[in-house]
Amino acid sequence: MDFDINTLRSVATLASFVIFIGIMVWAYSKRRAADFSEAANLPFEQD
Repeated sequence: MDFDINTLRSVATLASFVIFIGIMVWAYSKRRAADFSEAANLPFEQD
């Protein structure tokens, strides 16, 4: 197999896309909804 710079760029692009999709799935999962909802209300809490 012959690796050149274009192959490396393709692998890096694919890895970045997979990581991006993983972050999106993590951020929008139902398990995280309560934590993000609580964090969204932090600016409105009074001391």
